[in-house]
Amino acid sequence: QVQLVESGGGLVQAGGSLRLSCAASGRILRIDVMGWYRQAPGKQRELVADITRGGTTNYADSAKGRFTISRDNAKNTVSLQMSSLKPEDTAIYYCQANVLPSAFSWGDYWGQGTQVTVSS
Repeated sequence: QVQLVESGGGLVQAGGSLRLSCAASGRILRIDVMGWYRQAPGKQRELVADITRGGTTNYADSAKGRFTISRDNAKNTVSLQMSSLKPEDTAIYYCQANVLPSAFSWGDYWGQGTQVTVSS
């Protein structure tokens, strides 16, 4: 099976930086899009940023200019560098990947989430 594991979450002060990482493992033939989503208590999960295998990036308006997403196709990892963090960035951050675990079987997989808390 495919597993995605996030790391790097924690508690930071407003204006600080944090780098999240996600590693995909298991039965993987290919990974297309990888992304980061977040969910604050009582709110819907929302896209923060994603990146194609070719390196094309997409950011939520709230993340533009502050966050940078990157990936390493050889290692099946994706990272999110977060700078100038704000209290409203506080949420559980989830790694997502569109994975081909076997021929003709694309699927979306999710990590367990990592907590990011930004204090004021």
